Amino acid sequence: MLSFLTSRRGFATRLAALIPGLAVSGTGVSAAASPQAATGVKKLNYEGKPAGTGFITPLVIHNDTMYIAGQGAHSHDPEGQFAMDIETHTKKVMDNVKTLVETGGGTLDSILQLTVYLTKIDDYEGMNKVFKTYFPNGGPARTTVAVAALPGNSLVEINCIAVVTRKG
Repeated sequence: MLSFLTSRRGFATRLAALIPGLAVSGTGVSAAASPQAATGVKKLNYEGKPAGTGFITPLVIHNDTMYIAGQGAHSHDPEGQFAMDIETHTKKVMDNVKTLVETGGGTLDSILQLTVYLTKIDDYEGMNKVFKTYFPNGGPARTTVAVAALPGNSLVEINCIAVVTRKG
């Protein structure tokens, strides 16, 4: 038993058990008080501030990878006062995606993968027409599926994964 207390492995084990209790994040808050700091996961809103306790977090960053929650035409625009055509909806959604990716420290070119949900597969060409304006250098890997309906009467919803290219 004494060898366990004095061995390097025993010392390292005891030290590792103490470190989480001593950890301090860059904000001066202990890891116990900040679950995001303890896990290395940042949950942010559209302005890049901690997202709080809302049901859906628009932007999650972990290990320099961004996860953008599904953005519909209604997202971040509760009034929803815009035309009901696929071009308008796709532009609104892509503007939301761009805002979140840039907030997280990336660019549209740092998007690795997109999943697109359309309420009508007939809108596929109209959506692609708008996509080309956002990805002139070629787009990311993408999946597009048709669904029965989307929240807020949106015609399109997009979620994505992107890489942090600059540190904030």
